[in-house]
Amino acid sequence: MKVSASFLSSKNIPEDLAKLNNTDVDYIHVDIMDGKFVPNKTMPFREMRHIYEYTSKRLDVHLMVKEPSKYIPLYAELNTEYITFHVEVEEDILKDLELIKSYSIKCGLAISPDTKVNALIPYLPYLDYILVMSVYPGKGGQEFIENTESKLEEVKALLDSYKIKAVVSVDGGIDNKTKDKCNKADILVSGSYIINSENFQEKISSLR
Repeated sequence: MKVSASFLSSKNIPEDLAKLNNTDVDYIHVDIMDGKFVPNKTMPFREMRHIYEYTSKRLDVHLMVKEPSKYIPLYAELNTEYITFHVEVEEDILKDLELIKSYSIKCGLAISPDTKVNALIPYLPYLDYILVMSVYPGKGGQEFIENTESKLEEVKALLDSYKIKAVVSVDGGIDNKTKDKCNKADILVSGSYIINSENFQEKISSLR
């Protein structure tokens, strides 16, 4: 199992990124919120762009924003493996997926807890990555939503039926207990469980 660490709940981002850089975590999960798609807002790109000064890990960028097209060119400048935005946005989703691919970056769609899995169907051939939200987007530290396990099974079945080889990730309330309900995922995104601990590596290892 791969692990992507979110620093959304960090009180000292530079210090925590440097600590994560000294672990074997696979990715740094970068949550971007615009205060429109979700109520909360994260730091602007002019500050986020300095992330490379603290970590050389590949980035897994999660755009919780109303207009992904404004953010994709910015985060494409960084050491980014995946850029994911929400299937619930009102922009032209195919156009945004193609924009991500134009930077030779892998593209993904995130799906919120109340959204049906079949909303992904029109975009499956374009996807490298699917992010299943196991909490409501926009805030760290929430509890894992129990029906996520069946949703992950649905996503996997959908990919199999269309013969699509996309990576499946799950994000929200992930710890050493809830991970057992996420066996169908390829990547676990974990924030508070890692960041609020004394030993980052110990927590990361417990998720694998």
